[in-house]
Amino acid sequence: MKRLIYHIIRLALAILLVMLTVAFAAAQMRTVYQGETIELSVVQEGNDTYTWDIYNNPGVNFATVDGNALPDEAEFVGGNTGATVSVRWLKAGIYFYRVLAVDEEGCTNNLKVGRLEVLENLPTAELAIYPGEICISDPAIITVTLTGQPAWSFTLEAVGEDGVIEQIAYTVDAEENPKEIHVYPSQTTTYRIINLKDRYGENLDASEDIELTVHPIPVNSRIYQVEN
Repeated sequence: MKRLIYHIIRLALAILLVMLTVAFAAAQMRTVYQGETIELSVVQEGNDTYTWDIYNNPGVNFATVDGNALPDEAEFVGGNTGATVSVRWLKAGIYFYRVLAVDEEGCTNNLKVGRLEVLENLPTAELAIYPGEICISDPAIITVTLTGQPAWSFTLEAVGEDGVIEQIAYTVDAEENPKEIHVYPSQTTTYRIINLKDRYGENLDASEDIELTVHPIPVNSRIYQVEN
């Protein structure tokens, strides 16, 4: 009977500790970006061992429930045990992490809960064009420099002076960044990158506009020889 009372008191203290820890964590929330890998750590105490869990739902009992974050939300890099672990955050949202300490006798003697917000980290594209002016039938090169996590896919949108819109889709691996695209417009054209996707997200309006001026070829005229 005494042993039962002991375990009940121990469980009640653990639940109270979790409630206090969650309240403290809610007031001190760490912020990271999608795709970022960070370290979580505690101070090593004696021969204690540490196990970490990640939660996508704060409405659980952190003292008794294992982590419920999905594989596409967060992942441990190199395992979830030890005083220090690395976590890669894959999906934007608010998460909780728990570290559970176990002493030499195999008894759970402490736990800590933290709160973390993962912000969306959208890929972007920077455009450069050379030369900035050409004659009809001459080429120009658009250089697309991408940020984010490869591989990428995007659409190059070209809008001519006549209002006609052309769109061409591309895929780019890490070794292809920056990507060079040769263009041969017959009229002054504005280019932009839309629907840029990387490993973690999609940016529907990923770049600033860039304009290529196209000059018509002069009309041939008769050349007269000047007589002295």
